[in-house]
Amino acid sequence: MPRVLEAYRNETLDTSILCEMGSLGLLGPIIKSYGCVGVSYVVYGLVVREIECVDSGYRATASVQSYLVMYPIAEFGSEAQKERWLLGLAKGQIVGCFGLTEPNHGSDPAGMETTAEEAPGGGGFVISKSKTRISNALDLFVIWARCKWDGKVRVFLLEKGTPGLSAPPIKNKLALRASLMGSIFMDGVKVPYEVMLPGAKGLGGLFLCLNNARFDILWVIMGALKDCISHVLAYGLEHKQFRRLLPSFQLVQKKLVDVQMEVVLGLLASLQVGQLKDAGAVAPKMISMVKRNNCGKALQHSRIILDVLGGNACSDEYHVGRHVANLQVTNTYEGVYFCGLLVV
Repeated sequence: MPRVLEAYRNETLDTSILCEMGSLGLLGPIIKSYGCVGVSYVVYGLVVREIECVDSGYRATASVQSYLVMYPIAEFGSEAQKERWLLGLAKGQIVGCFGLTEPNHGSDPAGMETTAEEAPGGGGFVISKSKTRISNALDLFVIWARCKWDGKVRVFLLEKGTPGLSAPPIKNKLALRASLMGSIFMDGVKVPYEVMLPGAKGLGGLFLCLNNARFDILWVIMGALKDCISHVLAYGLEHKQFRRLLPSFQLVQKKLVDVQMEVVLGLLASLQVGQLKDAGAVAPKMISMVKRNNCGKALQHSRIILDVLGGNACSDEYHVGRHVANLQVTNTYEGVYFCGLLVV
């Protein structure tokens, strides 16, 4: 928390924070080996919720590393790939990203333009095209591409420094400024056969990753909303209007009570889904519905209680405006609010 304002103002991410997260077992915690602690999905949800209380950029950094990089390697990778990458990722020594979103199609895999084809003369694959709005685009690139030989979507592990691969950062963001975001350009990147994850063929593996990431979101947005309440209440207890503390006004009380109710209900819904997921009884639509509800309620009520700050709402030292900006982006992850139930 002491670092977030400086990081947000300067749009920088000190990647050493990942090493600190790794030392606490916060990276890839649902994985049961390779340096990971192997906790339940409910525990994982509570962990990322607390990180989100600080900032969505920090939480996105941890979530992408855990769920969208480490998880597919653990689930679909060969033993050699797991041995090579998971321990370094778990320690935060390697920063990984999930390359799905493209300039012309967002996160729609049906319109995916990134392609993989057999290299001329054999010996590997050639991967081309680009990705955009990619968090953690730094060391290891988990790239989803459509294979020209059979039309199926598969996933490839590309390393920083590979010829033809570049990842310039995206700057001047209005949200998630405390995270690293970039584009990925692949100009005929030639890679060996060993970089393809053997267990992921077709869209099933991709949707499994996205559904897990969606489960992450339904927890974290309640963390951001909870933190908004804390800051607004603390502000109100120090500021007077018409010679009265702000929380003494019934309209302010109603706003705070309404938002607290949504936090409680959203957390209980997340807990129920998490327990079902731990029991192997969850359905994707359950995750989508709670994610949609929690995202919509978090964005709506964070904006409402932001008004309690009056003109100070535009000052980052009170934190709520930063959460609101981040929640606008979080509302679009793995399916936006207005079509969230279609993406299952």
